[in-house]
Amino acid sequence: MNKTVVITGASRGIGRQTAIDFAKLGYNVVVGYNRDEKNALNLIKELRCFNSNIICLKADISIDSEARGLILSAIDEFGHIDVLVNNAGISQQKLFSDITKLEWDKMFNTNIGGCFACTQEAVKDMLKRKNGKIINISSIWGISGAACEVHYSASKAAIIGFTRSLAKELGPSGIQVNCVAPGVVNTDMNKHLSSDSINDLIDQTPMQRLGTPEDISNAILFLSSEKSDFITGQVISPNGGFVI
Repeated sequence: MNKTVVITGASRGIGRQTAIDFAKLGYNVVVGYNRDEKNALNLIKELRCFNSNIICLKADISIDSEARGLILSAIDEFGHIDVLVNNAGISQQKLFSDITKLEWDKMFNTNIGGCFACTQEAVKDMLKRKNGKIINISSIWGISGAACEVHYSASKAAIIGFTRSLAKELGPSGIQVNCVAPGVVNTDMNKHLSSDSINDLIDQTPMQRLGTPEDISNAILFLSSEKSDFITGQVISPNGGFVI
């Protein structure tokens, strides 16, 4: 029986590449998306050449019922979930003094609230089988913090605490929970940055380049594989040495 992976925020960037790489390995792939239906459907067409067991499901994970509905629909379709990749998230650059309560709540409802709801629903299935792998996507800013991104950094730091605590709780049940904290990656999320800002970030990176979605997907696939069976509660940060 094929293993099943659910990836939130899979219509583009890191999530998209991760979906492609899991499909190549023969997984049943659930592509979660919110607004970008066109890219999600195009991805499904692309993945069909690797594997026919691919579906896309729309959900705004900042809404608890939709996040849980995504997981339940995946289980209805494939019967089980082996791997959950909590990748969906939002970001915003803004002075702390200008952040509104609405913006703060939206950041946390999406980045950690969605992670909570999807994971809690998926764990119900994993506990029945005493098996499962959960990979939460944080950020280097969740480790070190970033000026003008207090709400984003705080939400990503919360994901790290969530990962470590849940790993201790679920370890005896055979479920592993780990975190990937990417550095600066060349995706749409960073398209708003000027060329000078990009060059400055590259200069600050010992490896002298931005990360790629493939760099992050490689870490996710490792944590999803049998090669990581004795790893849980850990934060792996593919960042080219930006944060050490």
